[in-house]
Amino acid sequence: MTLIKSISGIRGTIGGKPGDALTPIDIAKFTLAFGTILKQKDAKKIVVGRDARVSGEMVHHIIIGNLISIGLDVIDLGLATTPTVEMAVTAEQADGGIIITASHNPKQWNALKLLNNKGEFISEKVGQDVLKKANTSRFEFVDVDKLGQVTHKDYLDYHIQKILEIPYVNVEAIQAKQFKVVVDAVNSVGGIAVPALLKALGVEAIHELYCEPNGKFAHNPEPLPENLSALCSEVKQQKADVGIAVDPDVDRLALIDEKGIPFGEEYTLVSVADYVLQHKPGNTVSNLSSTKALRDISRKHKVSYTASAVGEVNVVEKMKATNAVVGGEGNGGIILPELHYGRDALVGIALFLSHLATSNKSVHSLRAQYPNYVISKNKIQLEEGMDLHDIIEKIKLKYKQYPQNTIDGLRIDIDEDWVHLRGSNTEPIIRIYAESSTEQTANAIANKMQKDITTVLKEK
Repeated sequence: MTLIKSISGIRGTIGGKPGDALTPIDIAKFTLAFGTILKQKDAKKIVVGRDARVSGEMVHHIIIGNLISIGLDVIDLGLATTPTVEMAVTAEQADGGIIITASHNPKQWNALKLLNNKGEFISEKVGQDVLKKANTSRFEFVDVDKLGQVTHKDYLDYHIQKILEIPYVNVEAIQAKQFKVVVDAVNSVGGIAVPALLKALGVEAIHELYCEPNGKFAHNPEPLPENLSALCSEVKQQKADVGIAVDPDVDRLALIDEKGIPFGEEYTLVSVADYVLQHKPGNTVSNLSSTKALRDISRKHKVSYTASAVGEVNVVEKMKATNAVVGGEGNGGIILPELHYGRDALVGIALFLSHLATSNKSVHSLRAQYPNYVISKNKIQLEEGMDLHDIIEKIKLKYKQYPQNTIDGLRIDIDEDWVHLRGSNTEPIIRIYAESSTEQTANAIANKMQKDITTVLKEK
């Protein structure tokens, strides 16, 4: 059983003992801690929404019950995408939000993602305050006449309408192309949201795959090529123009071309940024573990590119600092500040289809126009007793002749290639990513780093 507390929220497996997993006691404790901190700032209202995973309803009831027990009014969105909840916070002028989702994690996981009054993930400082408050277990509850009220609302139509209002979302061009689209929503809220968006964009030929939001994930929910074989096959069988896959809370977007070949999760952001920059020149941001193709596209448009630490809150912070017009993460997460500061697969879909429609190219041809880099993504289980800081310090010394970035773990630039190792925000693992112009070289760099880490651990 696992319980992880980080800038990505309170995340854990369901079942087990309090403190070792995401049990009802842990859920209540962190909810009360966050709600109490908001109330100390005179908060009145909070927005709550969830993805469709099996444990969602249970977690949802615990969270709402505890929030109203301390006198907070709740705007309950029920089943809702992460970006929809984020936008609802600002639309409601609420004091914060809680999204119940473990994002790409398998069904035994769930999590609380905490939002501030801007609908953005809370800062590291506030996160630390929540952890401290949760550990005190000293909470005050209101009497019966001061209990919070629950109001049920649906913000999906609002979210879609705001996307349609973006000047360069070209509904007319999309409609004229009469695209045929296959959607894999991995049996979560994307099964509701993505078809609704596509219809609003003028797409009539929609083939739904795993779109019933019952939380019984038909495959590993992370939208990686190895998990999307059914979607690839369905695109070819249906002779569709494009396949669309989202993760359970719809903040990550993966695409499949008309030949049934994955577009590449790293290139979701690259292609969308290329389209945005054609219409709204400005700076770009992605994290240290994302492809340098975004840097190349930024240079093509004569704008500045900046890399941030991994984690949406870090990307957003860097985007604000550099006045970026588009950014995100190479896992298929697109952030368009014009809409809101959060990863949003729905706006990604609208922008990609606009790009596809106006380019007069197929998805396969569109992908071919971008630099072709390959990232090898690997991980090492972080066992008890492993000192990540010590590992990084020893690897830094070994590769001291190369340029290094230490804002998040360690990234080493080796000529035209790079390798990045860091502790995960969402799992007890060390991530090792390497990028090169060929898969063979990227894998070789990553394998070499794994061997170096193994050597360091044996030396202890």
